[in-house]
Amino acid sequence: MADVLSQNEIDALLSAISTGEMDAEELKKEEAEKKVKVYDFKRALRFSKDQVRSLSRIHENYARLLTTYFSAQLRTYVQISVASVDQVPYEEFIRSVPKMTILNLFEAPPLDGRLLIEVNPNIAYAMLDRVLGGQGKGMNKVDSLTEIETRIMNQLFDRALDCFGEAWGTIIDVEPEMLDFEVNPQFLQMVSPNETVVVISLTTTIGETSGMINICLPHVVLEPIIPKLSVHHWMQNKQRERLPEEVEKLESRVKTAMLPLTAELGRCQISVQEFLSLSNNDVLELDQKISEPLTINVQGKNKFIGQPGKVKNQMAIQIIDAYEKGDFNDE
Repeated sequence: MADVLSQNEIDALLSAISTGEMDAEELKKEEAEKKVKVYDFKRALRFSKDQVRSLSRIHENYARLLTTYFSAQLRTYVQISVASVDQVPYEEFIRSVPKMTILNLFEAPPLDGRLLIEVNPNIAYAMLDRVLGGQGKGMNKVDSLTEIETRIMNQLFDRALDCFGEAWGTIIDVEPEMLDFEVNPQFLQMVSPNETVVVISLTTTIGETSGMINICLPHVVLEPIIPKLSVHHWMQNKQRERLPEEVEKLESRVKTAMLPLTAELGRCQISVQEFLSLSNNDVLELDQKISEPLTINVQGKNKFIGQPGKVKNQMAIQIIDAYEKGDFNDE
């Protein structure tokens, strides 16, 4: 919103112009000059704000799924939420990662390329401590993980990838698969240093221990599905037209479906005591005469009216008309 000048400021401005202290033509020239916006090609913004918001929504769902998963696995209070979604060069992301941390490298076919989940050492060890029966205290000993501890940690995050696939199911069906488990980011080269990546930071709390889980998604991996990250794609509800063969197959299955059909002979009201004392050969008086047509129900809904009879010495009912609301026995 533009600043509003006070009356004193307006008077001072008019006075400066009239005395020659300020040139009106120079002011016009300054306004006409084009303002240059600095653009850093090393930090190229490859995702629009709309697409970043979509990524944020996807990973908010992922955070909820991870909260449920880790709470069940660790049997303790776990809270995970999205803290930020940023797009930075891959080199800048790697420099921000601690020298010794938990790096889970995975693929998500049909997307072509590798993705990364980086887990803060405090959080990683708190999880490991809980799995091994401890209190879940954070401790940075990632550089000295034993083979058994590494295997447990790998399996814990391997199963967490199922939640990743479920969260992305609204955009694309992916099948995440763990590729590698690293502790030193210097040995990890996913994409070129200047490649733009989206980094989703998840604030994670396990008991009294807090830390970050960072998900690194390179632009080159997400490029084929970027159009699907727009609001237009999220809001539209495209319905694919069924092929004639599919329609025919569906109709044949519907036609062979079994439906319960009953004929209502009549009704009566009795007390609970009378109901409890019913026995063989007891007779109940119904509210319908023999000459009146019967109501035929299909899955509990009144659909037809008919008359009773016999066919080949078996009880039967003949449909004589469609049931219309307002007919007898209508509730």
